[in-house]
Amino acid sequence: MRLQDKVALVTGASSGIGKGIAERFAAEGAHVAVNYRPGGAKDMEAAQAEAASFGPTAIAVSADISKREDVERMVQEIVAKFGRLDIAINNAGIEIKKPFLEVTDDEWNKVIAVNLFGAYLVSQVAARQMVKQGGPGKLINISSVHEDIPFPEYTAYCASKGGVRMMMRNLAMELAPYKINVNNIAPGAIATPINQAVLDDPVASKNAISEIPWGRFGKPEEVASVAVFLASDESEYVTGSTYYVDGGLTQQVTLY
Repeated sequence: MRLQDKVALVTGASSGIGKGIAERFAAEGAHVAVNYRPGGAKDMEAAQAEAASFGPTAIAVSADISKREDVERMVQEIVAKFGRLDIAINNAGIEIKKPFLEVTDDEWNKVIAVNLFGAYLVSQVAARQMVKQGGPGKLINISSVHEDIPFPEYTAYCASKGGVRMMMRNLAMELAPYKINVNNIAPGAIATPINQAVLDDPVASKNAISEIPWGRFGKPEEVASVAVFLASDESEYVTGSTYYVDGGLTQQVTLY
């Protein structure tokens, strides 16, 4: 098992890519903290059921990752349970589709607060714990191909993911002396609940697939496979990079 006895936090882990990563990490022997958004009974039930399915070496932890007090409490809860924190996956994210001229301040701030500020908070609090432990550690951001590719009507989302890209690069340099690796995974079109409307629409699905050289949507477990590598000891010399899991979408777009 590639993550035997490692302690891993996965934010937004009750569905989609986060759930796929949490499941794979547990299968690889990690102690997994399944983060979910507080206040939602459905998310809480899903996270608790997910953690229970991993056995006694997993917990469900609630936290609004855009609030420092929540993030600090969450990490303290993980350390109290497992004694340490080795891996932090910044997966939680939101998007709001709206023409730029109609975006409100509240909508802009909400997306940035979760996608960028939240990734900053979790990274900082987790890294402080890793340094306190004497290292090493792994910080992995689930970014998006839209850290590179424009996406009209999703300006706040693209800005947040572009910010995560540069934050990752800076942190890779700053945290290298502590042997904390920092990398991004940039998924393309993945078959998750956030894309369900497209998946259910034959025309929209066909149009989306036409832009993907590999000819299909990706799967959460394919993102999870890259996350396992980046979280494992095999990637000890890997830091400061974005890994695209997109079936060639990014390369296709850059041709035009």
